Amino acid sequence: MTIEAEARGKASGEIDKGRDLALMQAALGLARRGLGNVWPNPAVGCVIVKDGRVIGRGWTQPGGRPHAETEALARAGAAAKGATAYVSLEPCAHHGKTPPCAEALFAAGLTRVVVALQDPDARVAGAGIARLRQAGIAVETGIREPEAAELNAGFLKRVGSGTPLVTLKLATSLDGRIATASGESRWITGPAARERAHLLRATNDAILVGTDTVIADDPELTCRLPGLAGRSPVRVVLDRRLRIPPTATVFDAPAASPVWVVTSATTDQARKTALRDGGIEIIEIEAGGPDGLDLPAVLAALGGRGLTRLLVEGGGRLAAALLRQRLIDRLVWFHAPVLIGGDGVPAVAPLGFAALAEAPQFEPLACETLGKDVTTIFRLR
Repeated sequence: MTIEAEARGKASGEIDKGRDLALMQAALGLARRGLGNVWPNPAVGCVIVKDGRVIGRGWTQPGGRPHAETEALARAGAAAKGATAYVSLEPCAHHGKTPPCAEALFAAGLTRVVVALQDPDARVAGAGIARLRQAGIAVETGIREPEAAELNAGFLKRVGSGTPLVTLKLATSLDGRIATASGESRWITGPAARERAHLLRATNDAILVGTDTVIADDPELTCRLPGLAGRSPVRVVLDRRLRIPPTATVFDAPAASPVWVVTSATTDQARKTALRDGGIEIIEIEAGGPDGLDLPAVLAALGGRGLTRLLVEGGGRLAAALLRQRLIDRLVWFHAPVLIGGDGVPAVAPLGFAALAEAPQFEPLACETLGKDVTTIFRLR
């Protein structure tokens, strides 16, 4: 359905509102193309419209530049004069590696800019909107703001707290098991769910696993969907004692898919040097207890390197440690219609809560059937 057809038959004010909502939805759709591929920058989409016709589209490019507005203006060309731009995040107003997008919109002669969400970055934080208004451009804000905030929840969290948005992915039986008592686990979920899990990898900046998962499963931790191999996330491995053998598959091709090993500051330096010589980045963190690393410090280190979206895939002890410390922001749970029983391997190790009130509480955001499986996305309350 065209935007005009969607709005047909409504009063003039309703037509404008419906058009704004529809075009901002299109800008958000463009922004999603950048998820997992533009950190440390936000994923932004821009649609430029004139006389009821879209004349330019753009989204943040790999590595965070060029910005969405620059891309859309390049496609619109001289026709941008007198047009309206729909931008999912406030145009930047500071001089960095590229000129400010607010200045570019003004220079192109736009007369109206519709913004979904104000940028919390201290270098912007309303300055882009103010600059546009000072230039005589009509600016409207808050169109589809909740959707824009959810889309860039990772960027917003890194700017606000210095740590990435943490999503825990679980693929289990109905009773929360990831394997039978004998260790058999392939495959609990079906092909459609496994493909979606790979798409999750492509839309996150990095994927995090613990030592035991790497030793037991020898995973690649890459995105293997056709056409998306280049969207594999940074592979982050927690290995406090450097127990993972150097022949592990996760260490393959670090030039194509970077590998970061988070380990103790006191681990053997010769082993660290060997990993660095193989193209692996070493991140040193102080131990957080007898069995692990200081997880808040780990997340702060990852956020300090620009990561905005972190996907956690295993294992059960790591999941439990993050949940105990309320460090999980989103939960993506793939449920297969099978029961394994109490002797199976649990997806989450014991949490040790004595009272129900201590347990982390989640609210559902979305639910979808994928083949025979059901996927539910939750947000921490």
